[in-house]
Amino acid sequence: MSGQDITLYEQFNGRYDFTFFGNTLNTQENNTTTNSVTVTSSAATLNLNPTDVIEKAYLYWAGSGDGDLNVTLNTTAITPDRTFAFSRFFDDLEFTYFSAFKDVTALVQNAGNGTYTLSDLDISPFEDLHLQRRTNFAGWAIVIIYKNPNLPLNQINIYDGLEGVPDELSITLNNLNVVDNLNSKVGFLAWEGDAALATEEFRINGDLLSNTLNPASNVFNGTSTVTGNTGLFNMDLDIYEIQDLIAIGETTAEISLTSFQDFVMINAVVTKLNSQIPDATVTINSVNKQCDSRTVVVNYSVSNLNCTGPLPSETPISIYINGQLIEITETTVSIPVDGFITSQITLVLPEWVPNTFEIKFVVDDKGDGTGIVNELVENNNIFSVNEALGTSPTFNDLEDLISCNEGFTQATFDFSSYEALVKTDPEDTVAFYDNFDDAGNGINPITNTSNYIATNTPKEIFVRINNQNCYTTTSFLLTSRNCPPTVYNYVSANNDSRNDTFTIGGLQNIFLNYKVEIYNRWGKLIWTGNQNTSNWDGYIKEGLGTKNAPDGTYFYLLYLNDPDYPEPLSGYLYLVH
Repeated sequence: MSGQDITLYEQFNGRYDFTFFGNTLNTQENNTTTNSVTVTSSAATLNLNPTDVIEKAYLYWAGSGDGDLNVTLNTTAITPDRTFAFSRFFDDLEFTYFSAFKDVTALVQNAGNGTYTLSDLDISPFEDLHLQRRTNFAGWAIVIIYKNPNLPLNQINIYDGLEGVPDELSITLNNLNVVDNLNSKVGFLAWEGDAALATEEFRINGDLLSNTLNPASNVFNGTSTVTGNTGLFNMDLDIYEIQDLIAIGETTAEISLTSFQDFVMINAVVTKLNSQIPDATVTINSVNKQCDSRTVVVNYSVSNLNCTGPLPSETPISIYINGQLIEITETTVSIPVDGFITSQITLVLPEWVPNTFEIKFVVDDKGDGTGIVNELVENNNIFSVNEALGTSPTFNDLEDLISCNEGFTQATFDFSSYEALVKTDPEDTVAFYDNFDDAGNGINPITNTSNYIATNTPKEIFVRINNQNCYTTTSFLLTSRNCPPTVYNYVSANNDSRNDTFTIGGLQNIFLNYKVEIYNRWGKLIWTGNQNTSNWDGYIKEGLGTKNAPDGTYFYLLYLNDPDYPEPLSGYLYLVH
């Protein structure tokens, strides 16, 4: 004999309750006839109160044989999310049974109260075999979890699987938290029970269960506690009050079933217990760090979600670095059901903490792994992240650059090689900026570093070096100098726009106090010029007028009046007309 153990499938905490509805596909009890009694469809009605809001709807369908896994609910084709199977042997013949599960929450939420029809469930290929043991059956049921603001805070647990009861079966219901047993109840979805076979008992924690529809010796008798239906052939939707049979503080309950003649299969068990218990969780929202600092600021949240009671203030929160406790803090206010608080804590990391580390927050932890709060779930209190301390990148000093003055201290520079020269780690990134603020904000970088024009010098260029976590800045200076001027000593004064004047490059607007003197071959001064005069055009002043200077060789003296050039520059120029 084999099947799937009944285990916890899902838990709901809050103002919830549950109900069942569904129907058999047997037209009569299979134990009273040798004829086929199953059909392929049946209907049932959901009738919730107007203020009840459907949270979940789970469809189970089952039958004899290996399984029909394609059915229709109203007009929607259904295939299972999960399946269960059970088998047993008689006289070397294997008898198989199946159950299937589908989350139909959206369908039922949209349809609401009314009639539901399950169709296309066909077990006929297996019916002849099962007629031999009178275990030919089929049926369906929907478990409804609903919420209502007028309900007390409850915990709903759904357990499912597929287990048979040949003689005796025990099922442990775990993950219970009984704070108040008032109005506690347990419900069952069971298959193949026969009303005519009064041979079974159902106990919880050793106490025998029964109610008006379910006698103590015949609990699996084809009835529905919700509707009072006594013709639910070969299936049971039973709910029992257990408030006097379960004790406050219990975390498990033992269900035991006996059947010495009737064959019964348990498919789902649902419990409702009044439970006002918090469930603390913690999340690290952000870790703020400063470069080259061992101080970190952690923003975190403590939540109390999917629970039935407030989380008390002064719930401890332990903080671990690489598994070692470094600090304990606590909540400062009570956190209501489905509430949360955000907070911040500043931590100074000890020197033993390496640059990369794990920071872990554990709520409801006194620092020794134990807490002070009884929680619904005790293993969801940890949140950890991996972090790295920020260390500013190192860099190489950069030399100042000097370029020739192009006029009024403007100069052109090439510092494209400085990107590679400044960084000590090839993975770092480098950018250049015109001012310190732009460098600090990482905006408006200089894009042309190979032909950068500084309109005024000296000019400071700021450098930002970035690694993965931090940045640093440095700078270098752009300066200009007055480079030696270039004398073009050939003058063709014929007004053809070529060499018409005595031209000296790198002089105008650079050496602002220069003076040029031109002498003829006999040493007579014939022309004087400066920053405010035009270039010599081959004319000399004589009396009240001017005349062309004769072709020939002339001598010039160039006084730069610059500390770098204390002596005048001199040379010859050649004039032609």
